[in-house]
Amino acid sequence: MPSIKIQTKFLNSFFPANQLESNLKKSLAARELLDSKSGKGSEFLGWVNLPKSISKSEIEKVLQVSKQIKSSSEYLVVIGIGGSYLGARAIIEANINSFSNFQRSGSPKIIYAGHHIDSDYHKELLDFLEDKDFSVNVISKSGTTTEPALAFRSILSLVERKYGKSKLNERIFATTDKAKGALKKLADEFGLTSFVILDDVGGRFSVLTPVGLLPISAAGINIEEFISGAVEMQNFIESTKNPEKNLSLYYASLRNTLYQSGKKIELLVNYNPKLQYFTEWWKQLFGESEGKEKKGIFPAGVNFTTDLHSMGQYIQDGLREIFETVIRVESANQNLDVKEFPGDPDGLNYISGKNLSYINSKAIEGTLLAHYEGGVPNIEILIPKLNPATLGELVYFFEYACGVSGYMLGVNPFDQPGVEDYKNNMFALLGKKGFEEMKKTVEAKLNSLGKS
Repeated sequence: MPSIKIQTKFLNSFFPANQLESNLKKSLAARELLDSKSGKGSEFLGWVNLPKSISKSEIEKVLQVSKQIKSSSEYLVVIGIGGSYLGARAIIEANINSFSNFQRSGSPKIIYAGHHIDSDYHKELLDFLEDKDFSVNVISKSGTTTEPALAFRSILSLVERKYGKSKLNERIFATTDKAKGALKKLADEFGLTSFVILDDVGGRFSVLTPVGLLPISAAGINIEEFISGAVEMQNFIESTKNPEKNLSLYYASLRNTLYQSGKKIELLVNYNPKLQYFTEWWKQLFGESEGKEKKGIFPAGVNFTTDLHSMGQYIQDGLREIFETVIRVESANQNLDVKEFPGDPDGLNYISGKNLSYINSKAIEGTLLAHYEGGVPNIEILIPKLNPATLGELVYFFEYACGVSGYMLGVNPFDQPGVEDYKNNMFALLGKKGFEEMKKTVEAKLNSLGKS
């Protein structure tokens, strides 16, 4: 049995029971599309059986390369964008000491590049790496995605200058297409150790492939425990036929029912700053999967209690189109008691002797009640602790729920046609070959807007 639970006591009265019952039935039909691979985007469903199909040899290769990286490098630069880095970063930052600069004992610090085009960041990164021992994991199926390709160009030059062309295969590790593409060609040319990005697994579903597993392992996190958590959730979802008992089907049904009731924005809420990048991964997972055909719940995220002092007013009293999904970690891995202070100058002696986990739990309960009474429904997702296994459960739970939810919405959850629009405009404006005619059109549109 998985350790994750869903609690719905802060959902009462926001929709009629028969509406949820109807969506629970729809979730079964959506599940059938997933499992039979007969729905839209079925060529990208390799992730569905991925946890149980990861081979022992693949895991051993990941462990071997991560050991090599640990033995030679103080830093690992992970180059990727979107699903090529967010999943790994989510799991890494949820599992490391907040003040160890993203490092576990004996493991390299993880640095990220290629997830934007900011000049200052990449110049500062190159200057920083100049006198450091580092390795690189470049992640791109094509090798031509603009942001990571630009970052890799400059970092490749630095690696070659520091270590020599003959040593590139000791410092650079590629995760790319198995047979084609610019990065695959370069990897073959330099004899780089390579990992395969599966053809039937899209980037936002790829954290349980070497895309995520290599950086996670290099950071010192037990990937076998992470995978075992995902396997546990996969087994549970496969064996649980009742949609009200099946965690992913139930969550998909709840969020679609809220959407039909006028709740168009979902806030993923955490009360642990280590989950900030998990929220970023979740935002891409649902935003890129469901935001199509002028439909879909808008996924956003907040970090409480911090954001209660910035966004709390709007959530409590603003436009009533919001619902919250709260990831509630029930027990901290470490704890800290509040000490009594002589004279009680700050008025906090009333909570002396209590630990911060207990105080945080009361903040959660108080906020849930306030938002519920303010017209904001809340879905609670309870996990016992933050560790690799529970995060593996959580990843697969959300992935499967996302596939079901997208099919319930009536869209293809596994493509992203809208992402190409900004890229095409950018390519045209930069003068990429083959975009000459489009450049004239785009520039004319921009000039027209500037004159109005």
